[in-house]
Amino acid sequence: MPLFFRKRKPSEEARKRLEYQMCLAKEAGADDILDISKCELSEIPFGAFATCKVLQKKVLIIHTNHLTSLLPKSCSLLSLATIKVLDLHDNQLTALPDDLGQLTALQVLNVERNQLMQLPRSIGNLTQLQTLNVKDNKLKELPDTLGELRSLRTLNISGNEIQRLPQMLAHVRTLEMLSLDASAMVYPPREVCGAGTAAILQFLCKESGLEYYPPSQYLLPVLEQDGTENSRDSPDGPTDRFSREELEWQNRFSDYEKRKEQKMLEKLEFERRLELGQREHAQLLQQSSSQKDEILQTVKEEQSRLEQGLSERQRHLDAERQRLQEQLKQTEQNISSRIQKLLHENQRQKKSSEILKSLENERIRMEQLMSITQEETENLRRREVASAMQQMLTESCKNRLIQMAYESQRQNLVQQACSSMAEMDERFQQILSWQQMDQNKAISQILQESAMQKAAFEALQVKKDLMHRQIRSQIKLIETELLQLTQLELKRKSLDTETLQEMISEQRWALSSLLQQLLKEKQQREEELREILTELEAKSETRQENYWLIQYQRLLNQKPLSLKLQEEGMERQLVALLEELSAEHYLPIFAHHRLSLDLLSQMSPGDLAKVGVSEAGLQHEILRRVQELLDAARIQPELKPPTGEVLTPTAPQEPPESVRPSAPPAELEVQASECVVCLEREAQMIFLNCGHVCCCQQCCQPLRTCPLCRQDIAQRLRIYHSS
Repeated sequence: MPLFFRKRKPSEEARKRLEYQMCLAKEAGADDILDISKCELSEIPFGAFATCKVLQKKVLIIHTNHLTSLLPKSCSLLSLATIKVLDLHDNQLTALPDDLGQLTALQVLNVERNQLMQLPRSIGNLTQLQTLNVKDNKLKELPDTLGELRSLRTLNISGNEIQRLPQMLAHVRTLEMLSLDASAMVYPPREVCGAGTAAILQFLCKESGLEYYPPSQYLLPVLEQDGTENSRDSPDGPTDRFSREELEWQNRFSDYEKRKEQKMLEKLEFERRLELGQREHAQLLQQSSSQKDEILQTVKEEQSRLEQGLSERQRHLDAERQRLQEQLKQTEQNISSRIQKLLHENQRQKKSSEILKSLENERIRMEQLMSITQEETENLRRREVASAMQQMLTESCKNRLIQMAYESQRQNLVQQACSSMAEMDERFQQILSWQQMDQNKAISQILQESAMQKAAFEALQVKKDLMHRQIRSQIKLIETELLQLTQLELKRKSLDTETLQEMISEQRWALSSLLQQLLKEKQQREEELREILTELEAKSETRQENYWLIQYQRLLNQKPLSLKLQEEGMERQLVALLEELSAEHYLPIFAHHRLSLDLLSQMSPGDLAKVGVSEAGLQHEILRRVQELLDAARIQPELKPPTGEVLTPTAPQEPPESVRPSAPPAELEVQASECVVCLEREAQMIFLNCGHVCCCQQCCQPLRTCPLCRQDIAQRLRIYHSS
């Protein structure tokens, strides 16, 4: 059996049994026995000691439990002073109390099948102890104080590791039965131990220099005195007593006969009373058994009802948890598919970026290197161009002022809400009045100052640039995906689940790397535009009149690439098909080769690869959709445009604010995410390199590490949500 055991909580049946036994012991007319065995106790309850002390119990039975200690906290052995029989077998006791000798009335002590390592020396004070059973323990030696047990009749030390008996055991003259493992003994020798109890006591008496006498000569006085002072075990004591008996034999014989008759009468009376007590005890046992059955039946019904309720609750919780996990898994799969599609589109965009870049650079340089003709000078709409420049600069200034006002409003809203609103109204009124009053002045100043004309041209050039617009749209998509990933990660932490955690972390890192790359491409594109502007500025050093106004008018009147391709002869259905498949970057290639729906229906994926469409899936999808369009046109001929039809531009002259990005659109509405630091404002900052969107602008300033993943912040990026 193991040496140490962990405390276990008693079962409901064991707890009911303990309560029943305690109540039975306190009832009126109860016997002197307190039986709390088989109650799965890890320590004796305090109420048991109080019951033994108040009701003067004489028998305490605590076998077959999980006791590791005889005394609980704040209890004393003096509460068991009246106990004569103490049964502790089949427990986990490792030691007995050092003050065990206080149980002076104890006559039977049974600690069989425990984990005792030694016996306390105070056991010698148990002068009335007649039976001591320490079988199947881990004792290695016996204390010398066992020789003081003058009433001991039975001693069982088998099943231990004892190899030597103390010589003081020879002074126990009343010992009738000694059980031990003779094969393991060293002192006395094996052959002596195998000869029986009498041989062992003779050997010990010889070793101690005492004369051996049979226990029968000492047993009667011990029983009659009932624990009083025993006769002394000097070698001359028995001889003197025998001589006195011979001298007084005749006088005492008659007294002995009288006492014998009196004992016989008392024995008969005792047997009669014992029989009556046994009958009453049997009736009480029958009543207690019926009450016990009723209590057990009630307990079983209550237990079954509780188990049924718990099972129903557990099934409900499991179903709810499974539903939440399914929803979370579905959301994660949707986000994962969108991210994979975004990465795939970005990779495809990279492959075709060289063709687009070369076409765009060729177009820009061809237009910029063209000289300003006299006709353009005559047809210059100076007033309209200056008004457009002033509107562009005013819009830029207004955006900056609105952004500054918005930030100041967010900062002062907590401290002075009412006053800040008034100040903001005054500031906006001042801005609007300034714009209205100085509009004509700004237009005339733009017509005169070349620097302002150049700044307006630069702003319009960045706004009109297709590649710069595509990069901005992709950056916006990635910011949206990062915000959704951060919200999903926070939701997963609140649900305390770890499903697909590693995959989401990899996706967030991939999006962070892609965002950094797009930021670098955006900066590189802005530098290229500035270089082109520098070349134009070098060409304008000839001081040609109205140079920047003519360049601004030319860029303002420029048509979108898709409109040019349509004017070149591409079919409207083919343009819509490529835009639907996010392949509008292949429009220049299709226009260059003058591909049509009829021509595409006769081509194979290999032919498209030769033209420049490198994605295998996109090749098959284009051919399949073209075939569907042609089949639908055959069924409904009015849907098919006539041969040779040239599409006229239907879009307005002013290009749209942004072209459709090559990446998949953000179909889901981005939910507002609150700051994890202040829990009040909206999360507006992206932390790189980790990619978390979890803090507002005010709270992110003192931070050096990300609050979610504790990684160092290399770069902060502000998100502006458009209405």
